Order: sequence, then structure tokens, then C-alpha cells
Amino acid sequence: MTDRTKYLLDESEMPTAWYNIVPDLPAPPPPPLHPGTGQPVGPDDLAPLFPQALIMQEVSGDRHVDIPGEVLDVYRLWRPSPLFRARRLERALDTPARIYYKYEGVSPVGSHKANTAVPQAFYNAAEGVTKLTTETGAGQWGSALAFACSVFGVDCEVWQVRASYDQKPYRKIMMETYGAVVHPSPSDITNSGRAVLAEHPDSTGSLGIAISEAVEMAAGDPSARYALGSVLNHVLMHQTVIGEEALRQFELAEDTPDVIVGCTGGGSNFGGLVFPFLREKLAGRIAPTIRAVEPAACPSFTRGVYAYDFGDTAGLTPLLKMHTLGHGFIPDPIHAGGLRYHGMSPLLSHIVEQGLVEAVAIPQNECFAAGVRFARSEGIVPAPEPTHALAECIREALRCKESGEQKVILTALCGHAHLDLPAYGSYLAGEMVDRELTQHEVEQALKGLPAMT
Repeated sequence: MTDRTKYLLDESEMPTAWYNIVPDLPAPPPPPLHPGTGQPVGPDDLAPLFPQALIMQEVSGDRHVDIPGEVLDVYRLWRPSPLFRARRLERALDTPARIYYKYEGVSPVGSHKANTAVPQAFYNAAEGVTKLTTETGAGQWGSALAFACSVFGVDCEVWQVRASYDQKPYRKIMMETYGAVVHPSPSDITNSGRAVLAEHPDSTGSLGIAISEAVEMAAGDPSARYALGSVLNHVLMHQTVIGEEALRQFELAEDTPDVIVGCTGGGSNFGGLVFPFLREKLAGRIAPTIRAVEPAACPSFTRGVYAYDFGDTAGLTPLLKMHTLGHGFIPDPIHAGGLRYHGMSPLLSHIVEQGLVEAVAIPQNECFAAGVRFARSEGIVPAPEPTHALAECIREALRCKESGEQKVILTALCGHAHLDLPAYGSYLAGEMVDRELTQHEVEQALKGLPAMT
């Protein structure tokens, strides 16, 4: 028996359609609302920010949306991605559990983010858009969009959260290599950024602030549109190629997951893995426990509220019904920059509210310990974000060790840490500090919720 079993699909087995879970849910999710009228937003309200094709996907009632041939051609650079059984990790933990991980670090930019960046750049280019603006935390989304824009001949302008801009300089270089212009956020080139800097000159930034800056710039330029790397329905739908492939690969493995674990910041990696499995669960064909893992320093699921809130700090976006810590919340500059968002995907939040998914929060020292343990057994250094899922996988595997249960555990290793090594350096040097919000901080952050909530 090999140390690590790999399950591969042929290119001909790559999914040719994205899966939209909304029609299969017991109840539809609440709609986004216009902040001025309080009424559901329509396509015209979104037109200044998104191309028509993506707006239609955002509100689609179809279970499947065909993937354009031009997008499939780019996907073939790395898809289908491998599913591994982590036998060396199982032995290191001395667990009877069987642990599998779907590895998305094989994409050109080293993460799952390219799964939605490519179609977003394609649809914008097809409608004549010449520039995309966006935000990024750790830089994986910014790198993915910069790559996708270079493929389809679209300019790319990125606002990177200041904490990650300083912590991860090679992400900036990667984005610039693909042709993007990168600004630290908050910046002095937007009204939103200047307002934050006037009050907090040393602000470490947040994804909410960076979103405000990118949206502001897109809205003021008729040739530009805005691209979002997580949170919205169409983004999570694009990521379902992960779960669709994994379902087929489990058939090859002749196994079925009992527990599915994924990290959550905005929800795209998690939704992409679990939605096809949740479809099978809702149909009664499988019965896995599905668990979302978030950082203890930014616990929107486990300590936030389910309410309508803005998706950005300046209040430029529609109101989204989601688990939120308040759009003014500035998270601690933890190393998992991609999970530092004040809210969670409205669709995923709705699914959690329906009791279909559970959530836990884990501090970053335990997560990096899991990342090191995984690297020393499986050989891949995981990005800071999926170390949260790995930490919970290890918890579950050790519970199996105590109980003797032979559970099958699946997670998504959504990216590698080749450009995140300073974070591991901080952990290995004993300099990493866990940060957990006080109840007073949570209550203060939630005071700014819109009145209609």
C-alpha cells in the first residue's frame, strides 16, 4: 500500500456545468435588499458592478449552468484536480479514520480562486469590459483574478488589505507579474480609503474596506466592473467543480465521506466542496456531517448575528442577509488573510440557519500546528486558510482514535503556502499570538448594523 493514494480523473470527466444548490434547498434564501428602499435588488441595480451574464447566474433558478468552452479550455490547465488519501497523516495520528483531501493548490496561482476568476474575467471581456477592480486579503484571489485577466486581455486593479500587503510581499509581486496594479488598503486614492485613514492613520485594513475602495472605483468608470472572490451566489456556484469532481473520485475510491470539513471566510472554498455533497444528502443518498471552520479572531458564524448588513465598510453594496460581525468590524491581522471578512456568504449563512451545516471556530496557533503536522506527513505546506479545516480534521481523527470509529473524513486543501511562509516563520519562532474577541468587542461591532435589521 502506498503512503499516499491519489485519485485522478481524465480531462473527459471534468464537469461541464456548475451546480446551483438554491433550487434544491428546503426554502429559498432571503434576497439582497436595496439600502435606500429596503426592496429586493433587481438586475438593473447590479448592472454598474457586474456583467449581465453574472447577474443572471446570481439570481438563477436553474440547477445547472453550462460552463463556456473558453472557460473549460483554461480550466484544463489544472483540472480535474487530484483527490488524495492522507495515509501518512492517518499513521501519524494513529487513527482508524480515513482522511481524504481535495487539492486545489495545483492551479497556476496555487489556490481554488482561479475556478471563479476565469469565468468572471471571461464574461466581463465578452461584454466589452476593459478593466476589473477587486479586493484581496492574503492575495490568492487577487493573484487569481490577475491571472484570469491576463488570459482574456482585461486590465486588473487590486486593493490588498494592508496587513496582508505588508505580511505577504510576494503576493503583490505575483499579481504585478500577471499585469495587475496593486494598492494597499486603505489607500489615499479613494474617498472610502481616505475616510478610514483620516480616522485611523495606522489602519491594518479589512476586506470590507478594500471592497469599498474597489466598488467605488468600478462604479465611477463606465468601462470597468467589479469582481468578487467569494460571498455571492455565482462565485460559490463556479467553485462547485471541486465537489462535483470529488464525488466522482470517491466512486473511484469506493468510499463515502462521513464528515466533510472546510474553512470559511466568505464561503467560496467551502461551498464549492460541500454543495454537491449536500445535494446528495438532501436527496437521501448519503448522510455526512458537514462542518465549517472559521478563525476565532473573526467568528462571524459562531459569534456574529444573522441579519441584513452591508458587504463593505462604506455601505456601498446592497444589504445581504448573512452571519455578520458588523460591516465596521476590523479583524485582528491574523495570518489567514483570506478569512478576515466581517460577514459570511448569504447562501451559506442561510444553509447554516436551516441546520444543514454546523460551524466551529479555532485559534490560529492550533491551525498552524495542524499545518506543520500535515506538511511533515503529507509533504504539502498548506496555506493558512485551510489549516483551519485541517485542525478540525485532526480533532475529528483523534476523536475516532478514542472511540474506535472508522469515519471517513474529507476536506478541501484550497491552496499551498509557498508565498505564505513568513506566517509559518512566525509560528515556528513562537511569535504567533492567539486573539479571541471579548463579548464587549462583539457587541460594539454589531452596533453599526443597518436599522432595518
